[in-house]
Amino acid sequence: MKNYDVIIIGAGAAGLMCAAFASKRGRKVLLIDSAKKVGEKIRISGGGRCNFTNINTTAKNFISHNPHFVISCLQRFTAQDFIQMVKKHNISFHEKTLGQLFCDFSSQQIIDMLLTECKEGDVEILLENEVKNITKTENLAQNFVLNIKNNSSEPLSQQVSCKSLVIATGGLSIPKMGATGFGYDVARKFGLKIIETYPALVPLTLDKSMLEATKSLAGVSVNAEIQKNLSKQSVKFREAMLFTHRGLSGPAILQISSYLKKGDLILINMAPDHNFYETLLAEKQQKPKQEIVTILAKYLPKSLSNYISQAHDADGWMADLSNQKLKEIANNVNAWIIAPEGTEGYAKAEVTAGGIDTNEISSKTFECKSVHGLYFIGEVIDVTGHLGGFNFQFAWSSGYAASQFV
Repeated sequence: MKNYDVIIIGAGAAGLMCAAFASKRGRKVLLIDSAKKVGEKIRISGGGRCNFTNINTTAKNFISHNPHFVISCLQRFTAQDFIQMVKKHNISFHEKTLGQLFCDFSSQQIIDMLLTECKEGDVEILLENEVKNITKTENLAQNFVLNIKNNSSEPLSQQVSCKSLVIATGGLSIPKMGATGFGYDVARKFGLKIIETYPALVPLTLDKSMLEATKSLAGVSVNAEIQKNLSKQSVKFREAMLFTHRGLSGPAILQISSYLKKGDLILINMAPDHNFYETLLAEKQQKPKQEIVTILAKYLPKSLSNYISQAHDADGWMADLSNQKLKEIANNVNAWIIAPEGTEGYAKAEVTAGGIDTNEISSKTFECKSVHGLYFIGEVIDVTGHLGGFNFQFAWSSGYAASQFV
């Protein structure tokens, strides 16, 4: 049985990061994954260019039952620290919007960078292998014994042991890429509390009647401000919103989805820079013989303008429309209230919200408080970032933090 200082299960962003930096401390590291390749979520992210961090990262960009949990690791390994790694490997990048950084060429460059860092530290990587059982021992040098099985046509089973075991298996999002609840199963095995999980950063679905009414809008995008429920204190996001054949998507919708529970309403402002009622009154006074759909099309996509005018049975000149009718139309633009039917689920979710309760884990070391030598990092924990590179930054920061103590 081969013994290692550190075994990391999960060769995604957090696992690769932890392996690279633990090995630089002289640790003998084994990185295990059931997939054929490492970093598959890195590869598909950002349209293939990987939104690898956000220069504006703070604790406010994360959802957790303990909002202070992320502060320590984000301070010890910052966005600038990761940017220095990227520069060190001569990867060119650019800022897209709102502090989001993307590779100029390919997300594969980030994967190759992490693999190079792992290679420099002699990290052993074992792919297409599943961990079938984990046993905690009383031997501090062999704190954990793992039974692993090869997934090839002629499966081979073996045992490996380690002093420190790191779980970096992510959440349930995108199961077609191999996502499973393995990390949560390990947590349950050792008696840890898990905050209920749900799909986050995910498109919303609408009921059949709403879909039928908006079917002509599929593919239409509009800059919008989306707010949860109707409270002034409620969270809101302002980015693009996209109508789809199943409901609503786009960055603004993905952002608000992480905060929604079944039955929550969303308020959509499709002209956030305008008090649309005042705008329509001014247009009516200045151009009384223009059609309402023509006026709407000055501020909104043409097909959306047609939908709104038809929904309010508003034909003809502005002069012929009552102020009450204009107010109804303006409310549709500035304060359209929708009750989503649900979401498109883990299949389309970028991340999983909820996860292992942060009260079970040290925010400094990421070691489980009740199980010596057991660590959890990345998405498997109850920490969910906003859209825009924040989840990757938490992966880098948590992976680095754990690497300094394993």
